[in-house]
Amino acid sequence: MEVTPRSAAVGGSATLALAARAKALASEGRDVVNMAVGEPDFPAPAVARRAAAELLETGQDIRYTPAAGTPALRKLLAEHMHATRGGDWSSEEVVVTHSCKHALSSTLSVLIREGQRVVLFEPVWSSYEAGIQIAGGEAVRLPARPDLGPNLEAFAALLADRRLSAGIVGVMVCSPSNPSGYVWSREETETLVALVERHDLWILSDEIYRGLVYEGEPAVSPASISDQGRARTVVVDGASKVFAMTGFRIGFAAGPKNVIDAIGRVQSETTGCPNALSQAAYAAALAGDPPEVEAMVREFDVRRRHLIAGLEAIGLPTPFPRGAFYAFSSIGEFPGGSAAFCEQLLEEEAVAIVPGKIFGMDAYVRFSYAASMERIDAALERVGRFLAQRV
Repeated sequence: MEVTPRSAAVGGSATLALAARAKALASEGRDVVNMAVGEPDFPAPAVARRAAAELLETGQDIRYTPAAGTPALRKLLAEHMHATRGGDWSSEEVVVTHSCKHALSSTLSVLIREGQRVVLFEPVWSSYEAGIQIAGGEAVRLPARPDLGPNLEAFAALLADRRLSAGIVGVMVCSPSNPSGYVWSREETETLVALVERHDLWILSDEIYRGLVYEGEPAVSPASISDQGRARTVVVDGASKVFAMTGFRIGFAAGPKNVIDAIGRVQSETTGCPNALSQAAYAAALAGDPPEVEAMVREFDVRRRHLIAGLEAIGLPTPFPRGAFYAFSSIGEFPGGSAAFCEQLLEEEAVAIVPGKIFGMDAYVRFSYAASMERIDAALERVGRFLAQRV
């Protein structure tokens, strides 16, 4: 049998591949410091774990739910959108998905027609381009500014050129950013909304790291800017990052009712319904305002400052991130680029990080500080030794 060209073009998750290699080295007895995968190293909130355990213990209602999610969770998510993004949201404007990643792929599947093009701002998570390709579209990448912020001038110039902008229907954004931790300002978000309104485009806004901003103004959703911004935006979010519920695999999309309805219909024919236990746990976390979240955010902030100072001290310039839990460090013109840097670092010093090449910036590497201070210090010592051997 032959697979389709579209599926053959999908390379698979580079971060998961690196994590697998790190686990293989650990199984061989190596002491690996894994700073590759973006997964909080904290347990899920007690209220979420308790809700799932209680439902499992009773054995009741662990059955198929509606394809778009339980009415109770959709209502809570609509209230959550009102509290965090403003405006009035109905349950019909929210669909529950198996994860934020699933929300992204489902949204792309209902918004993109064959051959249409979607703009991405570098540095950009590689799964965005893969999702666009799987949906039958084509990604258009824009280079980052020197501070790793969105190059809105390049975006405006692209849209102003009818030849270059042909076929462009939308734009995907992520704030705070994976991999850089950059948080879009309100002014930048307002400019984005004005441009998409002027050129009749849609926005897919990945806000999974929204609750992890450590200083300055909070992350602003395009859906919060204006009625036009909301009408043109689908927000995706989930429980994985801010509630440390990665293994629960639960997320949602919120946006115009016709788009949400389409996602629900597609989901009913493909993945069925979201996990009943995970929906109960997510509902409990949303309703319970768990204290563990604030403690986790404080600890991430301490680690952020410590890691950035340490990276700068060993010779890896790193723009200071305001959000998420990543540091995106410059490695300059390393022979072989970021992939060679990461491969050699893993084999020689047993530190796993992610090459910037997969985010469109080969002169950078990504560190995740979802790791204890002890492991961060171990990583800094090993990376410093790795760099010193190459001076």
